Amino acid sequence: MTKMAIMQPAVIPLWSDKAASSAPGEPIEEETTLSNGLPIVRNVTQPSLTVYPSERPNGAAVIVAPGGAWHFLAIEHEGRQVADWLTARGITTFILKYRLLRTGSDVEKELRDFFANRESRRAELQALQAKTLADAQQAMRIVRQRAAEWRLDTNRIGFMGFSAGGGVTTQIALEDTPDCRPDFAAPIYAAVFDEVQAPADAPPLFLSCTAGDEMASRASLILYSAWKAAKRPVEMHIYAKGEHGFGMTKFGQPADTWIERFEDWLKGMGVV
Repeated sequence: MTKMAIMQPAVIPLWSDKAASSAPGEPIEEETTLSNGLPIVRNVTQPSLTVYPSERPNGAAVIVAPGGAWHFLAIEHEGRQVADWLTARGITTFILKYRLLRTGSDVEKELRDFFANRESRRAELQALQAKTLADAQQAMRIVRQRAAEWRLDTNRIGFMGFSAGGGVTTQIALEDTPDCRPDFAAPIYAAVFDEVQAPADAPPLFLSCTAGDEMASRASLILYSAWKAAKRPVEMHIYAKGEHGFGMTKFGQPADTWIERFEDWLKGMGVV
């Protein structure tokens, strides 16, 4: 019996030239490893979009930015599983690999060190965030410019992200750059550390996190208040139980239903 070839999703580099590394030192290669049994991607220095087309596209698209504390990308439960859910509903999906802080083999130790010394490394993080914003905006430009290729409506292209990826989502939603601003945005348990001011034409926003996640619940309240002050559409769900980083994983708690609430919101927006 002849084995059928499995089609791999198309990968589109964001930049025509090789993107600079997020940190000085010898050249590094992107690497996929396991963390808690799930694949993670480290050392992204050449940002890209991975295309997940829908079998029955409805013209809408979402760019998905997985989280990982700027050190890695939780590519499975905050990436591929999200893409599967979206494409099943007719939404063409693009997983964004944005630039990260450089890491060695002991990612857990580096994460502990980073958060223990976050203030002293603020400048390093701010320099990286300038790159993550550039990557997010370039991703939006590519999807809009090539919309006809995927049969997309250029006015129905959204952006969503988780944790640090939710921070990237917030960055692009806050920027007053019409050619690469998403038509709707969903920062899920986003990492946002500063007060923000929403633009007068900020995109509709969907927020979700748990009350036990102090960083994300504070960030969600900041964003909700900013969007309300700008009189822009915003919906927020803060669940009483649960921790950070649930993504598409089910824990038998009310937060498991966040994706259904997101679908309700998308329907209300006319996206699906």
